[in-house]
Amino acid sequence: MRGKARVEERVMSERARLPRWLNLANPVIVALQRRGVVIGTMRLLSVPGRKSGKLRTTPVSPLKVTGERYIIAGLEEADWVKNARVAGWGILARGREQERVNLVELTLQERPPVLREFPNRVPHGVRFFRQLYGISGTPEEFEALAPRCPVFLVEEAEP
Repeated sequence: MRGKARVEERVMSERARLPRWLNLANPVIVALQRRGVVIGTMRLLSVPGRKSGKLRTTPVSPLKVTGERYIIAGLEEADWVKNARVAGWGILARGREQERVNLVELTLQERPPVLREFPNRVPHGVRFFRQLYGISGTPEEFEALAPRCPVFLVEEAEP
């Protein structure tokens, strides 16, 4: 419990900063995925822009918890999060396979159990959160990030 309190204090007192490598890595991942190269658990999430309606794409690592798929955002103010909230849908792609999905944001109270599973189910994604929030990556620390990390339920969209 001590670690959880420390993370909450740090999260509230500091503004999270995106890792510098992200600006270089994301376009590379997007380009590789679009050419059919699959990288780990990563998918591409394309969501229509709030103003333009043009699809905006970002790499994500969905995870399954109790049979449901989820996507966790590192930052509350990320553009793709704002777009997903407005649109409520997106296109999830892996290599050349695409799937239209509904994106339903979880409430603050619903987020902790999903966040807690992230370090075990998406271990390569822990590095991002370590750099973003200065955590070591324990399930308890991820659970404590619930106020800062939006979580979306990924539902299969009706054709």
